[in-house]
Amino acid sequence: MGRTGPWGGEGTPTWDPAQYLRFEQERSLPCRDLIHRLGPISPARIIDLGCGTGTSTALLKERWPDARLVGLDSSPEMIEAARKGDPGIAWEAGDIAAWRPGAAFDLVFSNAALHWVPDHAALFPRLMGSVAAGGALAVQMPSNFDAGAHRAIAEVARSPAWAPRWPPELRPAHVGSPEEYYRVLAPHATSVEIWQTEYLHVLPDAAAILEWVKGTTLRPYLSALPAASERASFLGEVRQKVAVAYPPQPDGRVLFPFRRLFLIAHR
Repeated sequence: MGRTGPWGGEGTPTWDPAQYLRFEQERSLPCRDLIHRLGPISPARIIDLGCGTGTSTALLKERWPDARLVGLDSSPEMIEAARKGDPGIAWEAGDIAAWRPGAAFDLVFSNAALHWVPDHAALFPRLMGSVAAGGALAVQMPSNFDAGAHRAIAEVARSPAWAPRWPPELRPAHVGSPEEYYRVLAPHATSVEIWQTEYLHVLPDAAAILEWVKGTTLRPYLSALPAASERASFLGEVRQKVAVAYPPQPDGRVLFPFRRLFLIAHR
């Protein structure tokens, strides 16, 4: 969902809620799985960090209708879309990296957002400090940056024709190993659960995979290219590599493997 961007400060590229929501059903599966894994807890106060258009926040509200919910996102476009969807939730525009709550939350939740935020060794202990006693930090992040689509983008972006075009502050998303997160969280938690799941999304063709990553990974690159002709040229090169990386199945569809990292740390 809409997040702290790949680079911060002035010039941060905007998020396109409509583009992101093209695959809302597929993107919501990990969120539902994380909520289910939390089990029979009853949080009174919940913060959804990187709430985007509010899809994940709506699922939290569905699970805990009596909780006081706050949704935070750095994208004004995403917050506007979320507020239209449910004006009863407290929506806040803000950067996760700078978030410092006045009071602790029973559940600090983040679905597919923290990979955009740098310095996880400092971030995750700070987030645990915002969890109330007996509460939990629950996080899901993509962990498939070695996948074919991401390799295709990286190869084109690093080519001599395109490498000079990117702003120096452009920062690729990053997720560490499960062991790294355990070492960071264990000193601050009573228990830590970490697991990975690879979802196999069945999509119509390789072009659909390109549309998927246009809403996330490709966004900062396209935002850095001012001319439509340049964006089309860059996308064309990526499209060719994506088509090779994801050959069609006998029925013409393609399988899009997507690995995700989950963690729940209890206080």
